[in-house]
Amino acid sequence: MDEIRLRRHGQVAVVTINRPEKKNCCTKAMWTEFGRLFTELEQDNDVRAVVLTGAGDNFCTGADISEFAEVRGDAEQAADYGRQVVYAEHSIAELSKPVIAAIRGYAVGGGCGLIVCADFRVSDRSGQFGIPAARLSIIYGMDGLQKLASIVGVTNAKKIMYTARRFTAEEAERMGLVDMLVDGDPVEAAIEFAESMAGNAPLSLMGAKIGLNAVATGRMAETEAGYRDLQMRASESEDYREGRLAFMEKRAPVFQGR
Repeated sequence: MDEIRLRRHGQVAVVTINRPEKKNCCTKAMWTEFGRLFTELEQDNDVRAVVLTGAGDNFCTGADISEFAEVRGDAEQAADYGRQVVYAEHSIAELSKPVIAAIRGYAVGGGCGLIVCADFRVSDRSGQFGIPAARLSIIYGMDGLQKLASIVGVTNAKKIMYTARRFTAEEAERMGLVDMLVDGDPVEAAIEFAESMAGNAPLSLMGAKIGLNAVATGRMAETEAGYRDLQMRASESEDYREGRLAFMEKRAPVFQGR
């Protein structure tokens, strides 16, 4: 779909929300496409990191409320709509590769929900952040609240949710919602950051992401068995042998993800 574009920059995939005339707000079909696309990127061994951004002057203003009467008009439709949003967010958050959100302008509502699914957030000084659920009588999903609180802390998460106001990029950086505040192009900065990780061992990055996300969300017990299996897989992998050999030969390793 043209409203979500994919391009390659070496081992880095750049996913762009492409509705600049609508401040990149997302339709139900776009939430579904996010899930499909990131599932595809999970299977692509040539992609080692992903940058998620928006076309034009904004990252994303969340859901396209103009279609709500048609696709979210009652409790049954709202539940189905919510499942598509969760599908999109889960596919981003659970991607085994680093995801960096590159932000200009608005990252509000569902747009803010997208950036908290990323591992890192890079913004220029035009960034504006917020979740206006309290102005729409919407109760935000528990999973989204958990992700938000794990990044900014419970008190700042309450400030974001209770006030429903917009925060500047500088305020967001102080809260920990923005990891890198840049004066230049946030997409270029995000790609450069992604490239600094792309040459590392994919299994190591996967393990670090799974483990740290489990620590951040309090899911260590339910993750432990799978995490140990991944440790064993890594210790028996071709990449482990390549890493040792490259170290002895004093050269950069060439990892294959297996």
